[in-house]
Amino acid sequence: MALQWYPGHMNKAKNQVQDRLKMVDIVLEIVDARLPFSSRNPVLEQIIDQKKHIIILNKADLADPKLTADWKLNFEQEGTPAVELDAKHNKGLGKINTLIHQELADKIAKYEKNGVKNYRIKAMCIGIPNVGKSTILNRIVGKNVAVTGNKPGVTKNQNWLKTKYDIDLLDTPGILWPKIDDPKVGMKLALSGAIKDKIYAPDDVAIYALNFLETHYLDRLLDVYKLDRADLLNHTTSELLMHLTEKFGYIEDYERASRRIIDDVRKLKVGRITFDIPGEFYEE
Repeated sequence: MALQWYPGHMNKAKNQVQDRLKMVDIVLEIVDARLPFSSRNPVLEQIIDQKKHIIILNKADLADPKLTADWKLNFEQEGTPAVELDAKHNKGLGKINTLIHQELADKIAKYEKNGVKNYRIKAMCIGIPNVGKSTILNRIVGKNVAVTGNKPGVTKNQNWLKTKYDIDLLDTPGILWPKIDDPKVGMKLALSGAIKDKIYAPDDVAIYALNFLETHYLDRLLDVYKLDRADLLNHTTSELLMHLTEKFGYIEDYERASRRIIDDVRKLKVGRITFDIPGEFYEE
C-alpha cells in the first residue's frame, strides 16, 4: 500500500522548519514508541542534518516495553540520545529537560563564561501527525497551549511556547513525507492512526495486523479472538478475516470487522504492541 498524502500546509511547514532551524539549539524529534522506525520522517532527518538532536519515544504506555528499551539502546548506539515517554499520563517528562541540558552543557557553559546568565534554550519539536507532540508541549509548558486531538493533522501553525523550564519550544505541524513507498510502513502508520482513516482500505490494514500478531504475538491473537492453532493452519490471513467477521456476527460486513480489529489494536485489547522490530528489514 503505497500512500501519497501531502497537503499544502505540510509542504509549507517543511520549508519553515528548514528556515527556522538555525534559530534553535536543539531538535526534539517525537516518534511513536510503537513504530520508532516507521514514524520517523526521512525528509525531516535530512533537514536536521548535524543539529543537536534528541529522539522522544512517546506513547510508551502503548508499546511493548522490552522493545522500547531495545529501540532506545539502538538509537543511542547510533549516536542519537533517546528517551521513552508517556505524555498522556505525564510520565517521564523530567527526563527530557535533563537530556536537553546534558546535550547542551558545553554551549550553556560557554554562554555563562561570556557573561550571559539565565540563557533560555531554544528547542524545535518535530514529528509526523498523531505522535502526541502537542500533548508533550502542553505537559512541558504546564497548561493547554497547543491544540491536541486523537487524529492526524491537528496542529497547523508554528508557534513559540515558553515553558516552566529555561526552555522555549517551537511547535510545528505534523509533517508526513511526500510518498510512502514501503507498504509495511504505510500499514503501520495506518494502524497507529498517523494517517487519516479515509485514505486506506481497512481490510488491508486488518489483514496486516492479523498477520503481524500471528508472527509476533501469537498467544495474544489466540486469546483475544478465542481462536485455536487449527484456525490459523486452516485459513489464509484473508480467510481468517472472513472467519472473524462471521465469528463477530457481522455476516459479510468485512469492513466493519476490519475496523473492529484496528480499534482493538489501538485500544490495547491485544495488549501493548510494537510494530517495528529492531534489526528487521522492511523491504522484505
